[in-house]
Amino acid sequence: MNMSAILTAQTTPPPQSDSLLQIITSGGWPGIVILLVLVSLSITALYLVVDQVLSLQRKDLLPDGLATQVASCLRDGKVADAEQLLRQKPSLLAGVISVGIHAREFGWAEVEKVVEDALVERSAAMHRRIDYLSTIANLSPMVGLLGTVTGMIFAFRQVAATSGAAGAGDLAEGIYQALVTTVGGLVVAIPSLAAVGVLRSRVDELLAEITQQAQVALVPLRRRLIATSPGSTKRSIPVTPGMAVVPAQMQGTRMNPPPPDSAPAVPGDQ
Repeated sequence: MNMSAILTAQTTPPPQSDSLLQIITSGGWPGIVILLVLVSLSITALYLVVDQVLSLQRKDLLPDGLATQVASCLRDGKVADAEQLLRQKPSLLAGVISVGIHAREFGWAEVEKVVEDALVERSAAMHRRIDYLSTIANLSPMVGLLGTVTGMIFAFRQVAATSGAAGAGDLAEGIYQALVTTVGGLVVAIPSLAAVGVLRSRVDELLAEITQQAQVALVPLRRRLIATSPGSTKRSIPVTPGMAVVPAQMQGTRMNPPPPDSAPAVPGDQ
């Protein structure tokens, strides 16, 4: 065996693996700027996720037993007690029921309308932060791809500047450095997309339950308003024996009395 080859193999240092900091800074200032943007997006996404997790607590949105207690008060006609109960347990459900009770003077149709409007408004508010998170999830890969394209432009420009003297190893090094931003974009986007799906399902579930509980609470009010609304009962005219019943379409019309009985005039009697 060649002794010089053995000595060369022993003295050749093993390839050094790049540290995380070296990989991050290997893309140059464009890559660093892109990564800083991705870091800010990831912090914003984390804040939105934590905020939604803390705000979508069932006990804060629809307290247990609130709908049945309000329904009991309304069934007994204690509207003031129902309103006091709603003020003592402020929540999304309490707000929806409260706007319905306040509109009771205008009839059940108006109560249904204001409750529906309140649910739509609160649904939009609950989905708004999730939409922000969805925007971050969709934007992050594009930002990472921008950094990759920019890095590859610089890599090929370096090859062109050397008139092709740069080897495949130099080109591969430039490409792998440019791909760092793509990895960063995917790291931000994948958890954000997963959080969007989970949070949307949670919001839809809570809104469906709030709608159902609001209907349960307002059932006594609905029955009372429908029972007291004009036209809910039909008035009948008492009929005495021997009294002629006039059809409804003829009521209020003036009828001329029949002419007295007389024999038809015969020509020549005068």
